[in-house]
Amino acid sequence: MISSKEQDKYQRQITISGFGIEGQQKLKNAKILVAGAGGLGAPVSLYLAAAGVGTIRIVDSDMVAISNLNRQILYTEADTGKRKASVAQERLHRANSDINVESVDTIISPENVLALAAGCDLIIDALDNYPTRYLMNKAALESNIPFVHAGVYALDGMITTIVPGKTACLRCIFPEPPLPITTPVLGVVPGIMGCLQALEAIKYLIGIGELVTGRMLLVDGFGTKFNEVRVQRNPQCLDCRMLW
Repeated sequence: MISSKEQDKYQRQITISGFGIEGQQKLKNAKILVAGAGGLGAPVSLYLAAAGVGTIRIVDSDMVAISNLNRQILYTEADTGKRKASVAQERLHRANSDINVESVDTIISPENVLALAAGCDLIIDALDNYPTRYLMNKAALESNIPFVHAGVYALDGMITTIVPGKTACLRCIFPEPPLPITTPVLGVVPGIMGCLQALEAIKYLIGIGELVTGRMLLVDGFGTKFNEVRVQRNPQCLDCRMLW
């Protein structure tokens, strides 16, 4: 149940039409996997924590580097050389002591990806490479868990929400990786895209609003424009064709 303290904490969102105490309880009961604790994972996890998502499982195997700090807002210069997963857990607990944060310091692999997704209501793709994203996409499909994908490049970003059996999957949209492994990025851009991912997650969990499904929202930071393109499933997709 939502305590009086939590009602006070979340009062400004509880009063949103369609949200209410019932919506807050849905967030409290939810578990979200945040795959990656970097430029996207930092704002996603902070805003999910602030909104009161009951359990956040954050997975990352890296250590904080000085080059991370232009965009990975969970960390400070004093964290350089520390494990991202453990620092993230501490910061999220500090942001909201009423939630549970599970930190997993591991490389996502074919051997552990299904276990990492187990029990989660939603997966946030906050990863920085497409081979691992494809692994997580397959795990989401096999586990029937919605998957919120975002990507960034320089001043541009993109986001879509994948619902197994209802929308195109990541492999349908990108049969091959669309971006190089190492990309230039201005820190504010993953901040914007991570906030949009958190918004998608909260809307999905509560059941309000319209999700970015069947379409890709494109953010043009150079021109300060938002556009979208429709995305369609590929009937021959090796990852999701078994669902149709």
